[in-house]
Parts: sequence; structure tokens; C-alpha cells
Amino acid sequence: MQAHFHSMQTPRNNSPIRVALVEDDMDFQQVLRDNINHAADMVLVSVASTRAQGLRALGGEQADVLLVDLGLPDGSGIDVIRAAHAQWPGCGIMVSTAFGDEMHVMQSLEAGAAGYLLKDSAAQSMVTEIRNIHQGGSPISPLIARQILMRFWQPEKLLLDTVELSSEKPRVKLSAREQEVLQFITKGFTSDETAGLMSVSRHTIQTFVRRIYSKLQVKSKTEAIYEARSQGLLNE
Repeated sequence: MQAHFHSMQTPRNNSPIRVALVEDDMDFQQVLRDNINHAADMVLVSVASTRAQGLRALGGEQADVLLVDLGLPDGSGIDVIRAAHAQWPGCGIMVSTAFGDEMHVMQSLEAGAAGYLLKDSAAQSMVTEIRNIHQGGSPISPLIARQILMRFWQPEKLLLDTVELSSEKPRVKLSAREQEVLQFITKGFTSDETAGLMSVSRHTIQTFVRRIYSKLQVKSKTEAIYEARSQGLLNE
């Protein structure tokens, strides 16, 4: 069961809900297409399987609901969310992804997503959630809802970390991009996968990794993760 955050908004009218889909998992995409096509109150206006196709689709017929995966073969679905939020202001944008970490969640919401579902949801329940977001709700998987609530406790946690580390060596300061690379390293992504998710070259990622190792004064991935964790640099 999903957690729902509802706003007081009535359905717009009785016309079909126009749905746009950006999904690179072809099996999951096909199941979604079948379920949407069999829903009497919906019509599929566009289907994309890459970031580039998703951005191009924004120049076509405007959708009422946009369902976006984040890990696309040519970049991040967050770019599509950001562009759709600007170009289709009336569209309800919902993430459908396997990524449940805080960084992806917060970046998606900041970019304009109003819902965030993990792919452990069945495709049929996704169709139900399309209706929900169209009616003003914000479908959020329970694990993601917990991540969002945890953000309210973060300032206090950071304060405690600072107190605990005050007698030790100064905390290393990483740039926002270095922090992002560190999170991917910790989650087991390769340099190539990280490069794809951040839309940069493998060489750029390796440069960030060298900088991280230098700042943390370590020589391996295992040491980097241990040192970053001990200094409270990881969002866990």
C-alpha cells in the first residue's frame, strides 16, 4: 500500500487522463502501456525510453500525468522532470524507479516531481496512482515517505556529528559534485554507471574520485567509504 499526501483538489473534468511515459525497461514499459491502454479513463500520448526522447516528447501534446524513470541509458530522468515542470506546468509528474536513496528522492522533488514510487509497485497499482496524482494527490512509496520525514531530523543529526567529531581531526569538506560521486561509490555503482547517471564522462568521474581520495587521505574505495562514514559525510 502506498502512502498518500492529498491536497483538496477536485478532478479536472471527465475527459481521459493524458499520460506520457519515460521508461527504459522495455518489459516494464510494455506492461505499463498495456495497463494504461486498457484503462477506459486514460490515453497514452507519448512513450520514450531515453532521456533525449523524453525531452523531445515535451514539444508534443501536453500530458496530464508524466511517469518518469530516473536511470535512463543516456542520462538522468531528473533532467526530464525539470524540463517538464517548466514546459508543462499543469502536469502531475511521478517518478517510477528502483532508486530509493535520499539524493535521488530530494533531487526529483526539487526538480518538480509530485509523486515517487519504487518499482516494487505492480504496474496495475501504478495506473491507480496515475488517477491519484491527476486528482491532486502525491503518491509516495512508504520507504520514500520515511526518507522525506527523516529530513526533518537531519539538522539535529548533523549537530550531534559535529559535537562528536570536535575533538578529532577537522571534517573534510567535499564539493556538491564530489559528495554526489561519493554517494554513488558507496552504493556500489561503477565509474561508467556513475558517469551515465550524472551525465558526465568517465574521465570526469575518475577526476572526482582522485580528489575525494586526496581529501580523505585514502588510497582505496573501501578506505574512502570507511573514512567518509566515520566523518558523517554519507547520507544514510
